Amino acid sequence: MIEKQQALDFSTVIASTVHDMKNSLAMLMQAHAQWSARLPQGQLPAEQGVIDYEFAHLNGMLVQLLGLYKLGVNQLPLQPAYHELDDFIEAQLVSHQEVFKSRGISATYEVDPLSPLGFFDRELIASVLANCINNAIRHARHALLISVSDEEGQVVLSINDDGDGYPQAMIERQAEYMQGINQSSGSTGLGLYFAGRIAELHQRNGVCGRTRIGNGGPLGGGLFKIYLP
Repeated sequence: MIEKQQALDFSTVIASTVHDMKNSLAMLMQAHAQWSARLPQGQLPAEQGVIDYEFAHLNGMLVQLLGLYKLGVNQLPLQPAYHELDDFIEAQLVSHQEVFKSRGISATYEVDPLSPLGFFDRELIASVLANCINNAIRHARHALLISVSDEEGQVVLSINDDGDGYPQAMIERQAEYMQGINQSSGSTGLGLYFAGRIAELHQRNGVCGRTRIGNGGPLGGGLFKIYLP
């Protein structure tokens, strides 16, 4: 009992520390953005793209860690509502605009006119989408596409890039990644695990949300899908 309580206390300390780190990172990002805005146009350093990307990557990891902690202690409330998918996806792309520009990536989106609305927790799905966009940015050559479709009554958000795609071994063993198992590649699978858990929280009429990775799509590279009933 004492060991269990100590473990709980330690996880709480870690979660509190991660929260403080996230706040500090937010202040750093804000200060850097203000500093960048004061520079004469055209004089941003060549490393700006790297800085912007790593800021977003670090923030995404901290959000995931906090989310997984809250899931573990049943303190992650689900607040689903209807959202216009055009506005939702555009907002996610706008938040990454500077990184797209610095890396020469053309980011577009397509929404099936028959599926203009989605019923989901905006904040949670936004955190999943942000992580997927960051991952796609890392591997994309020149293009990224987010599309929305309807499959058997479920809204499907797809993130596709024109990179080399997911390793075949990762696709074949994706169920293990969804369980958070460390692979020989060195990847913890944290992003996929987090996305899978968030998808599962979304349920309707006995159907749970899920995620799927593969290769192909319109751009031919990595293809991530999240299904929301």
